[in-house]
Amino acid sequence: MGSVTSELPLQRTPLADAAETGLKIVVVGGFGVGKTTLVRSVSEIRPLNTEEVMTQAGRGVDETTGVEQKTTTTVAFDFGRISLNQHMVLYLFGAPGQERFWFLWDRLFSGTLGAVVLVDTRRMEDSWYAIDRLEHHRTPFVVAVNRFDGDDRRFSLEEIRQSLALGDHVPMIDCDARLRSSCKEVLICLVDHLYALALSQEGTP
Repeated sequence: MGSVTSELPLQRTPLADAAETGLKIVVVGGFGVGKTTLVRSVSEIRPLNTEEVMTQAGRGVDETTGVEQKTTTTVAFDFGRISLNQHMVLYLFGAPGQERFWFLWDRLFSGTLGAVVLVDTRRMEDSWYAIDRLEHHRTPFVVAVNRFDGDDRRFSLEEIRQSLALGDHVPMIDCDARLRSSCKEVLICLVDHLYALALSQEGTP
């Protein structure tokens, strides 16, 4: 993606004394889709990153088509935090995207209330495994399309929905993982989705 200054707050926000609801959220998707960038952009604390410099050992193992300029990779998970209001706090876990680290995903999903599937339209097929695992765990999720600079194939959200074989019940949203305001909209979309699901379950006899 091009050079854009992330909308990070100048002061890291302490956890409010009134915070009483903490929700675990995971951010999943393919290799190089922008998961670390999203967590870093939106977190109100200094995020924990487990990024390592990519070496020759990963060549031929990690598929880098479309992200040839990527020089680092997450090897465990990213962690950040954002307070949506005085009472609700989201704890964000960004999962590693390479197939060799997928064994970590099931553990990350434990205790997760919802998830964000980050999609790169240049590598749409990389999203299939994430969606499959979330559906297997029956974890509610939204799909956020990270729009990269220089991607001439401007697929609509409906076209992407059809490509990923997603039902109408799965919310979709455009985003720019570099911008805090955009990432926050994604998380609000997820929380609204979780709230709507909770209300529908309450109304089910």
